[in-house]
Amino acid sequence: MRIYKTYGNDAVQVMSENPYRLAKDIRGIGFRTADSIAMRLGIEKNAMIRVRAGISYALTEALNDGHCGLPAKELQALAEKLLEVPSPLIETAITLELGEGNIVRDSIEGAECLFLAGLYQAEKGIAEQIQRLTNGKMPWQEIDAEKGIDWLTDKSDFALAESQKRAVNLALSSKLLVITGGPGVGKTTIVNSILRILRAKKVKICLCAPTGRAAKRMSETTKQEAKTIHRLLEVNPKGGGFRRNQANPLDTDILVVDEASMIDVLLMHALLKAVPSHAAVLVVGDIDQLPSVGPGQVLADIIGSNAVPVVRLTEVFRQAAQSRIVAMAHRINKGEFPDFAKPESESDYYFVEANEPKKAIQVILELVRERIPKRFGLDPIRDIQVLCPMNRGGLGARSLNVEMQKVLNPPGTEKVEKFGWVFTLKDKVMQIENDYDKEVYNGDTGFVTKIDVEEGQVFVEFDGREVVYDSGDLDNLVLAYATTIHKAQGSEYPAVILPVLTQHYAMLQRNLLYTGLTRGKRLAVIVGQKKAVAIAVRNVSGRKRWSKLRDWLTETPVQVIG
Repeated sequence: MRIYKTYGNDAVQVMSENPYRLAKDIRGIGFRTADSIAMRLGIEKNAMIRVRAGISYALTEALNDGHCGLPAKELQALAEKLLEVPSPLIETAITLELGEGNIVRDSIEGAECLFLAGLYQAEKGIAEQIQRLTNGKMPWQEIDAEKGIDWLTDKSDFALAESQKRAVNLALSSKLLVITGGPGVGKTTIVNSILRILRAKKVKICLCAPTGRAAKRMSETTKQEAKTIHRLLEVNPKGGGFRRNQANPLDTDILVVDEASMIDVLLMHALLKAVPSHAAVLVVGDIDQLPSVGPGQVLADIIGSNAVPVVRLTEVFRQAAQSRIVAMAHRINKGEFPDFAKPESESDYYFVEANEPKKAIQVILELVRERIPKRFGLDPIRDIQVLCPMNRGGLGARSLNVEMQKVLNPPGTEKVEKFGWVFTLKDKVMQIENDYDKEVYNGDTGFVTKIDVEEGQVFVEFDGREVVYDSGDLDNLVLAYATTIHKAQGSEYPAVILPVLTQHYAMLQRNLLYTGLTRGKRLAVIVGQKKAVAIAVRNVSGRKRWSKLRDWLTETPVQVIG
């Protein structure tokens, strides 16, 4: 159906001439599928059309791991393994792809690397946009920050700490500023203080965040409308491009971007292009969280480059310090183990030991169905979120979703079964791809409101808006009683449960555990093994991401104000 929708009556001709186009042109069809079609059409294993398509595929696989490029030697080895063809053929294919500009050769930290051209240009473009913005004039006349802070103190029932005053002062005098820090360090207080002073000066303000949940939370904390980046840039449903760009910039004097650790290279490039040269940009995010699901590590590279001023907040304020979630998150971040002991009184953080996967599943189901709702008055489906280190395995998101659906919302007669999932009324579900037609984006969570069994349709409500999924669209939808920690970035839930066992070994990293724990607003429970938690806390290496942005920013002479 997708092939026909894309190519219409030319579908057979396109597939006959170059089946590898399918992998480039159609979402959900990868190289493997295109390759199996090519084999059936009689295309030889050593055919140059196949080897060249395989180079792009190898780089796309790297992109799925967060890389923007790969060292040339690594790409060569990966392509040989994927394609099972001799090395000289791959070298020839790389030369041809370089010649046509499909891939680009450059270096990262002295290592020769190859990049998909679009990603290479996007990283370079971010550095150029930052230079353009920092070299522009300030959008407002000089503001006396000290007077502004005194005025704010008179109007509020709190006083800013010295570190917060410095951040406000810097924000009022900088074209581009990054504010970073963990939970409870006052990022929201600083942003609200800056916005109140700027609103009093009649400055035009735009607020945005990468996900619907993050934008909604930003609106609640600032009492001002915040949009998702896609909505702010006015995504074009047909082409997937944006109507807001350098030729049609945003109408604003300052753009405030929250949850910036989640923003990948392509989205950040599109966002910065749409900021007018006279405007300022305030970037807010937690550098210690997981990097974006998409390619690059934009926030880390901007901070690491020293090309723009950065405020690093470390002081945990008194009210936040009373939260054990906040205390444990900061302990984990410092490389210390969280508390494994049972708290003496009511707490917002618990560790429940379960040394066997079967026992852990039993504990999780018991917590979701009975213990947490009874003790904290929370709805088991809407308020409690299980966050897994990975999708696969008995304690992965996929298996747990099936188990949780059985006990929380067993399918009745009104159900649709498609792509390995059974969807039924009241199910909690998640969109896993950006769908510009439906205006539903990767990570958006909703609830099934209606099932049309005859038509195979599923109706889902996302934040008060109903979206219809036809049978062929349901591969974009998964159950969401459990999800991965990666998918939960930018979201907050009343309660989270984190299974952490050694079967998750491949994914156990400090920033993963830290990110998962800090998604809990009122309650966070780690279920699993002390040994697995210890592995995660000790593992700070993560996986190196090959990205060029820091080099671009360091090489680009950026004028910094403030």
